[in-house]
Amino acid sequence: MKYINKFIYVLVLGVLASCTYEFPEQQIEAPTSGNADFTKIVAVGNSLTAGFMDGALYDRGQQNSFAVMLAQQAEAVGGGEFNVPEINSVNGFFQMGPQGPLGRLILTINPSTGATGPAPIGAGDAPSDFTGNKANLNNFGVPGITLLTAIIPQTGGPNVPQNPAFNRMYERFASNPGTSTVIGDAAAALANGGTFFTFWLGNNDVLGYATGGASNPAILTSDADFQERLGLALGAMLQANTEAKGAVANIPSLAVLPYFTLVPWNALPMTQAQADQANQGYAAYNGGLGQARVAGLITAEEEAHRRVQFQAGQNGFVMEDDFLTNLSALGLPSIRQSKSTDRATLPLSSALGQPVGGNPALLRGISFPVEDQFVLTPEEQTQISDKIQAFNGFINAAVQANSDRLVLVDVNQLLNRVLQGQVSAGGVALTASIIPPNGGFSLDGVHPNARAHAFVANHFIEAINVKWGSNISKVNPNNFIGNDLPR
Repeated sequence: MKYINKFIYVLVLGVLASCTYEFPEQQIEAPTSGNADFTKIVAVGNSLTAGFMDGALYDRGQQNSFAVMLAQQAEAVGGGEFNVPEINSVNGFFQMGPQGPLGRLILTINPSTGATGPAPIGAGDAPSDFTGNKANLNNFGVPGITLLTAIIPQTGGPNVPQNPAFNRMYERFASNPGTSTVIGDAAAALANGGTFFTFWLGNNDVLGYATGGASNPAILTSDADFQERLGLALGAMLQANTEAKGAVANIPSLAVLPYFTLVPWNALPMTQAQADQANQGYAAYNGGLGQARVAGLITAEEEAHRRVQFQAGQNGFVMEDDFLTNLSALGLPSIRQSKSTDRATLPLSSALGQPVGGNPALLRGISFPVEDQFVLTPEEQTQISDKIQAFNGFINAAVQANSDRLVLVDVNQLLNRVLQGQVSAGGVALTASIIPPNGGFSLDGVHPNARAHAFVANHFIEAINVKWGSNISKVNPNNFIGNDLPR
């Protein structure tokens, strides 16, 4: 079979006259703190709190996290300095390349095809030790951590095993590397004059499982473990200063993330000749399905669901599906073509149609089934959605149990509104995409960009103002850039 070029998603970029927009004037009285004290804010969380964007932790992202924005707005009501463990890198670290560390993702245009998509900017920096005063830190956001790795002396996270730099993200500023914990350090900062805290953990207890195509159940946190670990982590913060108040965020739906929407289910383009050649390879498989149906092993509906049939134009890719009836006794694998209800993960964009193991006869998605780690089936999507709902229930219950001191920040609801096109500033929408200027997600398809972080900061501010009668001013999201235009 002729080699089929790898799928590269195309971003349609309009002509941009300007990226500066108006923000409605806020009619509020002189800022006051209400019944809360913002003298010293401590933030604890994962990559979202750290400002991780574009597949890397780098200077611009770190300084444009919601935590930094919230602290800046709180200065008008008595808030003090907010120190972050500076990464001191313009490009950060995305992955290792043949010549060394590669930096954050940027949009690039393929000179041969004209297709636009993310690629490393070039040279990056491996995370170096923080050289500032650790005792003065306010932001304890650590990319990659789960609730478990926040409360034990461990510096890595299971959701990004391909990126060894994550093992350095806490170690580089830990009070006692190898012994201290993220929660322990944050609680110590709160005990040392802290008056208010933000808490946003739990995302990675399900995100790693989802981004891996639900292929590794061992990294999906159980309900019982999540509830126990949440109680330990949040309890440590509450006990560190019994007068401090806090804002606790929940877990967004993964259906919002471009990581699961950028690669369409029918991402394989084929000519009629290519389709005919591929179909010949599945004639025996399709025939075997018919025999299994006649023997009563599968229904007619499952036979139709499993049949592989390519045609000229865009096609679904052949994929593994463990939820199909096991017909291995007949020599038939559990495979089918992708449907509109499946969600491919972003890494498939560079793997689809490519030779597996360098063998030109094994093309991923055509003559070789796409592996489980690249796709979420409808059953897996339901499992993940149910898990997030359960985790958010535990978070809500924990907040309600301490309602005199905590407020829930429903980020899940905010991002669902983004997906529905209901969020804007000054008439300029925020969209659940990576396409500039309106796209709210950075180029890794998972983490918000700076403009989206401004909306998240405002969501925190709204919840805080309502809960404690403060009137902290909101930030203007349109003062923050989304994703850079292609280079």
